[in-house]
Amino acid sequence: MSLEVKPVRSRTELTTFIKLPWRIYRTGDPWVAPLISERRRYLDRSRNPWFERGEAEYFVAWRDGSPVGRITAQVDRAFNEYHSSAWGWFGFFECVDEPDAARALLDTAEAWLRERRCDRMVGPASLTMNDECGILIEGYDRPPIIQQPWNHPYYRTLLEGAGLEKAMDLLIWEEYLADYDPLPILFELHRKLEPEHGITIRNMRRDDLAVEVKRFVEIYNSAWSANWGFVPITERELEHAVEEAKAILDEDWLFVAEKGGEAVAASLTFPDFNQVLARLDGRLLPFGWLKVVLGRRRIDRVRVGFLGVKPDYQHTGVAAGLYVENFQMAKRKPQPGGEMGWILESNTSMNRGMEAMGARVIKRLRMFERSLR
Repeated sequence: MSLEVKPVRSRTELTTFIKLPWRIYRTGDPWVAPLISERRRYLDRSRNPWFERGEAEYFVAWRDGSPVGRITAQVDRAFNEYHSSAWGWFGFFECVDEPDAARALLDTAEAWLRERRCDRMVGPASLTMNDECGILIEGYDRPPIIQQPWNHPYYRTLLEGAGLEKAMDLLIWEEYLADYDPLPILFELHRKLEPEHGITIRNMRRDDLAVEVKRFVEIYNSAWSANWGFVPITERELEHAVEEAKAILDEDWLFVAEKGGEAVAASLTFPDFNQVLARLDGRLLPFGWLKVVLGRRRIDRVRVGFLGVKPDYQHTGVAAGLYVENFQMAKRKPQPGGEMGWILESNTSMNRGMEAMGARVIKRLRMFERSLR
């Protein structure tokens, strides 16, 4: 049987690329279909501001005329400039359980990256690690929460069989009020924030998102600057992401900590919109909007997606204060808990914070790499 990997060159081929997972996952699998329209916008080079700093190619593997896998290859110029590196990335990896198809996809991505003088291939990341990234290697029995991947267990075997090795693991923690047993020191640090450090915590204002975005970009680019895989985010990128996510933002779950008018830390928590997406099968029409309206009311878990503190304020206990604010909000909202992360396995302080809250690791994602030297 003939196997061929070809770049996406038409709208029809892009649709095939986007909808390929529907061929791999079946009824009963925890996988949640993304909105087709959103993925099309995300991959549109004229609309996604990521393409102002990077370039990417999309590939589909075909066997006897039928699509059996997909992959992207991308170069993030901003990442390489920031780290003085020559990394290339792969992403959107999906494949049937056929090692030769997986190897062909990865080899094609490697060849494209070599042409651009990359010395390492890392992934998967859907263009950036701020979107879906990693291969699930633990926690297959649990449904993916918003912007998390779910894949078959054989994906790890396909990547390792193609010669890729572990680059970094990403940990996902779970916490629910019924199981909550935080250390008392967290509440003590929260109480001392204002009298001892002059720091207050408030909810972000949805009607002032433009200003809030600027504050968060400053925090993000400072707090995460030393993390593996970090790349500075631009205001335009975050504004685009916020616009796409406006329908699911709940300002009750968005916190910013300030001192003297300066934003020093932030926590962004999102209701798990995957609980709604699971009922849509990728489409809003003809009745998807009704399912969205009704489904939002039934969301019963959240994802703490970002929690960061500027380095100069990491000694103040403001991270503990943000943990407590999330805990107190969970008491008042119909979401009594959820998942935190991902968090890099190398981020000792954040992982210790999760342990102090009584959380436990329930999923593990793995980033892979292959040397191109």
